[in-house]
Amino acid sequence: MSHGSDALLETRMVDISEKQPTARVARARGEIHMQLATLKAVLDKDTPKGDVLTIAQIAGIQGAKQCAQLIPLCHPLLLNGVTVDIQADRDRQVLVVEATVKITGKTGVEMEALCAVNAALLTIYDMCKGLDPGMEINGVHLCEKTGGRHGHYLRSVTLEEVIP
Repeated sequence: MSHGSDALLETRMVDISEKQPTARVARARGEIHMQLATLKAVLDKDTPKGDVLTIAQIAGIQGAKQCAQLIPLCHPLLLNGVTVDIQADRDRQVLVVEATVKITGKTGVEMEALCAVNAALLTIYDMCKGLDPGMEINGVHLCEKTGGRHGHYLRSVTLEEVIP
């Protein structure tokens, strides 16, 4: 397959063998919109599948731990800590999921934080789809990361986030 040059395209995992371990943290966020009755059922722990928020937190932690199994070129990492927080915004009819992942290692944990958020959001959807199949997952993004060669990243707030 030719792409306009003689160079062969290669897929490879980045070699981190020469890098020194550093403290790294990544924080990601996303949300799931739902009917007000569904949100109320989740908060009241009155859903057919049980305690949605606790199971979603566990799924998020598991998602971070299994990231390398899902994303082909991610390095398997020994994580130091994973937290998954879920907050309700009744006015907007959403659950906001935020995950923070920490490591002392040779590569970042942005993908692990994003996997944690997605696993938690998909678990909420799975546990509530019988009540509200029209739920919508939105806005999954990296909020902040520290450590590594590129240093600190803090996502800028967009106008859409200030005025929904």
